[in-house]
Amino acid sequence: MTRIAVTGGAGFVGSNLVRRLIPEGYEVTVIDDFTTGLKSNLKGLDCRIKEASLVDEVAMAEATIGCDWIIHLGARGSVPRSIRNPQATFEVNTLGTLNVLNVARKHGSRVMFSSSSSVYGRNLELPKREESWMAPLTPYAASKLSGEALVQSYSESFGIPAVIFRFFNIFGPWQRPDHDYAAVIPKWIWKALRDEQIQVFGDGNQSRDFTYVDTVIDVLISTLKREVAYPTPINLAFGNKISLNQLIDQLRALYKNLKVEYLGERKGDVKESQNDPTLIQSLFPEIKPITFEEGIERTNAWLSSYGGQVAGQGIQSD
Repeated sequence: MTRIAVTGGAGFVGSNLVRRLIPEGYEVTVIDDFTTGLKSNLKGLDCRIKEASLVDEVAMAEATIGCDWIIHLGARGSVPRSIRNPQATFEVNTLGTLNVLNVARKHGSRVMFSSSSSVYGRNLELPKREESWMAPLTPYAASKLSGEALVQSYSESFGIPAVIFRFFNIFGPWQRPDHDYAAVIPKWIWKALRDEQIQVFGDGNQSRDFTYVDTVIDVLISTLKREVAYPTPINLAFGNKISLNQLIDQLRALYKNLKVEYLGERKGDVKESQNDPTLIQSLFPEIKPITFEEGIERTNAWLSSYGGQVAGQGIQSD
């Protein structure tokens, strides 16, 4: 039986992944310090849970003994949060990634690392290509780029089989909708469900390459099954350039009386984001992305029925 350690496994992407791995027959260990991940996300799942911080290398080494793969999803997320406390962001995202690589080297584990499209930062070229130049605008983006460099250097220096995915804007079930650092789609749906006003920072023409979470999980599981290793980062998005105003139109189809307020631009926000999917499609031709419209409908249905399971539980302070 293949053994998998998932850092950040109680979070949004992590808990969706764990839910898919267990029925596939993998033995799963979740490593999470529960600063943003929720224990309730793992309720009823047949997995081992290790409560530990990424910065604790001793705990990380113990939790990953015998693991064939370490899927490193754990991170201190959010651009605004990194601006508030860049030191904490680098301790978790950079030192934590170094610790993951050290224990992978010790145990002979393969590594899958989740980076971010925010590494492109000041580069306004569209669509984004893996070989495009990078210029992070925020501490969060810089910490993810440093993590990429660490993974690549350990792969080259110590022969660790690794793959790096740059996540763009993932959305779907189990994404927390109601804290200060919540992503835009669950936050807006949650407000719409309560007939509350949504807030747009800027004119709403800023765009994102939104990807439904099940599509991302399909790619990650395909990587496991085929033991994919790749020398350079892979953008995990499929070319969906969706503006916030288009998202508002989609929500208005569900909520006729949607209330919208436009505010000033927010520091550190990237204006536009869209991936060139050539590489991801060539490496994973079997993956058929779920459309944005269907993803919104599924996310709305889930939040309507189960959003209370992930909302209202707070987030540990900076």
